Amino acid sequence: MASWHLEPSYQHLAADFGDLDAVFALTGERMTRDPISEVIRIERDGVSYYVKRYRSAGKGLRPYLGRLRVRSEWQNLKRFAEWGLPTAEVVARGYERRNGAFFRGAMITRELPNTDDLGRMAKKGDVRLQDAAWVDGISRQLAHGTRVMHDHSFTHNDLKWRNLLVDDQAKLFFIDCPNGAFWRGFVLRYRIIKDLACLDKVAKYKLSNTQRLRFYLQYSGHARLNQADKKQIRKIVKFFEGRE
Repeated sequence: MASWHLEPSYQHLAADFGDLDAVFALTGERMTRDPISEVIRIERDGVSYYVKRYRSAGKGLRPYLGRLRVRSEWQNLKRFAEWGLPTAEVVARGYERRNGAFFRGAMITRELPNTDDLGRMAKKGDVRLQDAAWVDGISRQLAHGTRVMHDHSFTHNDLKWRNLLVDDQAKLFFIDCPNGAFWRGFVLRYRIIKDLACLDKVAKYKLSNTQRLRFYLQYSGHARLNQADKKQIRKIVKFFEGRE
């Protein structure tokens, strides 16, 4: 059984994106590859697209019972769009099962032009990270977007700098979220701490303590820290202790 959907506005690309056979026959510039998936970049009519192809759902019973990573990935990007969070546009997506087990799947997104990820910017010492006004603008967008997710009882679960894109107009985009999910109760609270700790893992080396505190205040919506905020911050800064 195969399920595939190409967005109506991209039907002119049906020869390349019209079904899984066509998508898995595509060749392009390889961006990443791991045991279960690969990403290639191709260009059509002057526009670049990222094609992520899954050939496995993982080991054991995951091909039968596990949550399909490819489906979670496109569903979460669409949730971001519904919540008003800037993200990559999903052009096509789908998967195929054989004998009840996951066989293959893919997701195609349109490139976000003139972007770089915050992780790479930090590694190469991008001068924009030394610009207080630029950092504050990105911080406000990131705080707002993270809060929107958490207010929906949703956590990204891989909210690292490398999964945040910024364009040349200082606009922030949330991407790459196959592990994001909805939670409740103490599990939600734990996952929220994890999201914030993932962000702070790089921030503590690249930003000042004042900038880090300002981000938390922007996220919390508070003008000053209260006791609950201080308790949460302690959990955030200690989350990865002994694991780095």
